[in-house]
Amino acid sequence: MNWNNFIQIAGVKSLQEAELLISIGVEFIGFPLRLPINKEDTTEIEAKEIIAQIRNKCHPILITYLGKANDLIEFADFLNVEIIQLHGKILLNEIQILREKKNLKLIKSLIVRGNNFTELVSEIEEYSPFVDAFITDTFNHETGASGATGKVHDWEISRKLVEISKKPIVLAGGLNHKNVKSAILTVKPAGVDSHTGVEDFEGNKSEFLVKEFLQQAKNGFKELNPF
Repeated sequence: MNWNNFIQIAGVKSLQEAELLISIGVEFIGFPLRLPINKEDTTEIEAKEIIAQIRNKCHPILITYLGKANDLIEFADFLNVEIIQLHGKILLNEIQILREKKNLKLIKSLIVRGNNFTELVSEIEEYSPFVDAFITDTFNHETGASGATGKVHDWEISRKLVEISKKPIVLAGGLNHKNVKSAILTVKPAGVDSHTGVEDFEGNKSEFLVKEFLQQAKNGFKELNPF
């Protein structure tokens, strides 16, 4: 799997919305499920049905805060996904068990809290041998949410993590069509992710905003790597 120029759009409410994203050119669609704070976009049954219809047209990704290997394997099998974004706290031995039992692509979150750079560096060193990529995201101190906050974090922290990490890093957190190109040129990530940044006022994915986000992200990646 090529992580370069990776663009994920997270959260769809229906098959129609998922198909809209695919028709626009989205290749990676994230399904946030079993969340501790934020509300899921669909039920697990609905997500399973959507994934069954789109899995041959894109790469569905399970985004979850589960922390036990067996629970993750069971959930991935239920949804029929091959990529999991581990967005909650998970012990290293659980990821090791996950690796041993199931051939999955694993993305490990790095939650930027503002003053935890040293902790994030340690996470990269500890988890790098067992995951395929990392994703930096924003912590909301008001709600306690880790991700899907609609808030940016200090991109300099993510930039330094990109420089340190031997594994690809995807940038998330408050990205939209207005700031994604600047974010890419600043952080130099392998990929980017947007959830609320491409939604209208009713929380639905906007065709215009998704198209603009994709175009600006592609422009950023092209400027980073012109050849």
